[in-house]
Amino acid sequence: MNQVPPSISELTLAATPNAVSWARRHSVDVLQRWRFPDEAIEVARLLISELTTNAIRHARPTTPANIDSAKSADPGTIVLRLWPTERGVVISVTDRDPQPPTPRTSDNNATGGRGLLLTEAMANCWGYYPTQLHPGKIVWAEVPTHPKPAISESGVGGPEITTLVMGQVLTALRDL
Repeated sequence: MNQVPPSISELTLAATPNAVSWARRHSVDVLQRWRFPDEAIEVARLLISELTTNAIRHARPTTPANIDSAKSADPGTIVLRLWPTERGVVISVTDRDPQPPTPRTSDNNATGGRGLLLTEAMANCWGYYPTQLHPGKIVWAEVPTHPKPAISESGVGGPEITTLVMGQVLTALRDL
């Protein structure tokens, strides 16, 4: 008997810093089983890092002042979902913060704030919508089967830097 691969993968994680690496590992495993191209898996891995990092920062539900400190220490959870499409794979991450994601403009010396800009550059499309059952949102991005070509700033000499290489460097720095 042949087994049909599931049309969706879902992973619920505690909203703690190590969730990012678990989300990446899980996603690489799933995408390899789905025979997603290696270069596209790397793009997905980067975008999963960015989206889960953002979700962890915003996963804690707001708690009234009268709730005891043991309960308010609960880190909350995030939910990662993957599902294949005709153009690639959709990644979605759910958190408990109802505020919309907003790309930040940061100076060149900033150590963060570029995740959604990378997502915009590397995904076919991305967006968010509010959750139905509880306060929060779902941020999603579609990773293309064939990643976008190299980018470079006009008028700047030297080799072109692909968004994939830039993302891999940022991910490696975060993993240190």
